[in-house]
Amino acid sequence: MIKSPEASQSAWRAMTPDITPLLDIIFIVLVFLLLTANIPLQSLEVDLPKTDSEALSAVLDEKSITINLLAGSPAWALQGEKYEDWTTFRPVLESQVEALKKADLILASDGAVTVDNMMKLLAFLQEHEIQATEILMEEE
Repeated sequence: MIKSPEASQSAWRAMTPDITPLLDIIFIVLVFLLLTANIPLQSLEVDLPKTDSEALSAVLDEKSITINLLAGSPAWALQGEKYEDWTTFRPVLESQVEALKKADLILASDGAVTVDNMMKLLAFLQEHEIQATEILMEEE
């Protein structure tokens, strides 16, 4: 059995390993793991207002154009004229691009509309550099 020298403390310290580099490595690994850990994303629940799609399409003005997003089928409407799906609605929007740029655009969405439909419309508007001036929400 190895015993520590009792006569001199400096000899004992010379025999023990220096663990400073080991601690440095441990702290570096710890920081690396903390920075690369998957942090759960925070989410916020948003309750969309429940609106009557008929009331939304009633907002008509000569200087404004209303685009309705409806729940179910038909899913789209432009100035009250309804369209079944995006493939039939997109060409209509493309033919109205100049009018959409000049007029005040009103987006009216039903509360149960999927995010997919809203994103398609917003992507189209951004692609053609059309800015929506109003988004309708029903007051409760």
